[in-house]
Amino acid sequence: MTSQEIKALTGQYVMNTYGRFPVAIDHGQGATLYDPEGNAYIDFTSGIGVCDLGYGNQAWADAIAQQAKKLGHVSNLFYTEPAAKLAETLCKRTGESCVFFASGGGEANEGMIKLARKYSFDKYGKGRATIITLNNSFHGRTITTLMATGQDVFHNYFFPFTEGFRYADADDLSSLEAAAGDDVCAVMVELVQGEGGVLPLDKEYVQAVAKLCGEKDWLLLVDEVQTGVGRTGALFAFQQYGILPDVVSFAKGIAGGLPMSGIMANEKCRNVLGPGTHATTFGANPVCAAAGMVVQETLTDSFLEEVQAKGAYLRQGIEALDLPCFGKTRGLGLMIGIEVKEGYNKSEIANKLIENGLLVLTAGPGMRLLPPLVITKEEMDQGLAIMRKALS
Repeated sequence: MTSQEIKALTGQYVMNTYGRFPVAIDHGQGATLYDPEGNAYIDFTSGIGVCDLGYGNQAWADAIAQQAKKLGHVSNLFYTEPAAKLAETLCKRTGESCVFFASGGGEANEGMIKLARKYSFDKYGKGRATIITLNNSFHGRTITTLMATGQDVFHNYFFPFTEGFRYADADDLSSLEAAAGDDVCAVMVELVQGEGGVLPLDKEYVQAVAKLCGEKDWLLLVDEVQTGVGRTGALFAFQQYGILPDVVSFAKGIAGGLPMSGIMANEKCRNVLGPGTHATTFGANPVCAAAGMVVQETLTDSFLEEVQAKGAYLRQGIEALDLPCFGKTRGLGLMIGIEVKEGYNKSEIANKLIENGLLVLTAGPGMRLLPPLVITKEEMDQGLAIMRKALS
């Protein structure tokens, strides 16, 4: 099918819930994508942080094919080797104690919220279920995770929302303390606020929050749906902050492009969710888990160091262009935000770049770049050249 035919068919039969860019994608290799007509696009999006191994990765494709031929799905009423191995790998690499596998980021955060409330109920009884989240945060699209999201723009249409959330300002411990109370059971944070504009939290602030949670027996919940699995240059961003969360969620890059997510819990929380208290049909799918093992085998310590170096190279390259529409960059690893100066429109910038062969994202008031972690220097240079040509 041609690009126009794909767009027309999508418009007729797919629910219109996305503001799509006017590009149809047919295939890819490395960090470069192609439309049906063969036009190339350097990809600084990786499927919104999902395709960490890029496109056409042979080891990843082979693992999926071999596992699909062997066993595609069986449910969590039985044991499977791929999920067990992936859980072991994640725990040994992070210091967490156990894993629950799910399918998407919102679902993972729902599980994390349920665990926190049950932990508190089991220990203290009713009336201690409030979770403090941060203003400008984003935690998902379910009714509950929308309310956990600290942005008023998301608190509309779908009333009544789930109760039990209060909000504090990021990097402001006094704001968090002001939101506290006897009804609080947990604090939930993104270490880099992704949808809010790629805003890393201050390390000292995060460590102070962790200390406060320990003193008050609040669970520290870290949403690593976007920051996890190598994106920031560590396997998980919390490892760069010197903390061990009580519960941490993950999704996006965990299976390199297949739908998988989950939560990891520490020893204190490993038995909170027992049989019958939480479940999901497709979680721990063996094909997704087999793909996830290839991701883990790829993300070695040296590979993660390269991710940090690539992020630094790309940020320096963008700032060196000295484009009239862009200000400073920010972020960790290959999770990069770019300030858009007053008078310029981020959506117009994104469309201009895409017209010239560079796929980018927006977030909050600026631009967001989430390239595949395997992106090469040549592909980064091509992307920078497109920026110069399109935006100078």
